[in-house]
Amino acid sequence: QVQLVESGGGLVQPGGSLRLSCAASGIFSSYAMGWYRQAPGKERELVASITSGGFTNYADFVKGRFTISRDNAKNTVYLQMNSLKPEDTAVYYCNLRAYNGITYWGKGTLVTVSS
Repeated sequence: QVQLVESGGGLVQPGGSLRLSCAASGIFSSYAMGWYRQAPGKERELVASITSGGFTNYADFVKGRFTISRDNAKNTVYLQMNSLKPEDTAVYYCNLRAYNGITYWGKGTLVTVSS
């Protein structure tokens, strides 16, 4: 059974930083891992993704502020978030796409950017 466990969310002031982590278990390897977010009243949207080969993709609204990375040996993906803005407030979900096309989701971690 594949499980994704996120950590690192919390409350941070505008301009601050947070680092999210997502550890996958129950699966040997994955094609891609990434982060999505969903703010209240809005649809879930892609934040960033990274393939096993290291190819990255970022949403325009985080380019230059967020960095995604992964440790394939640990099946873990990270999201370093800098220069956080109030509009970054959302539940952040870890996403894993397996080589067979199946997609898995974590339960989410709340990030709140507020003074």
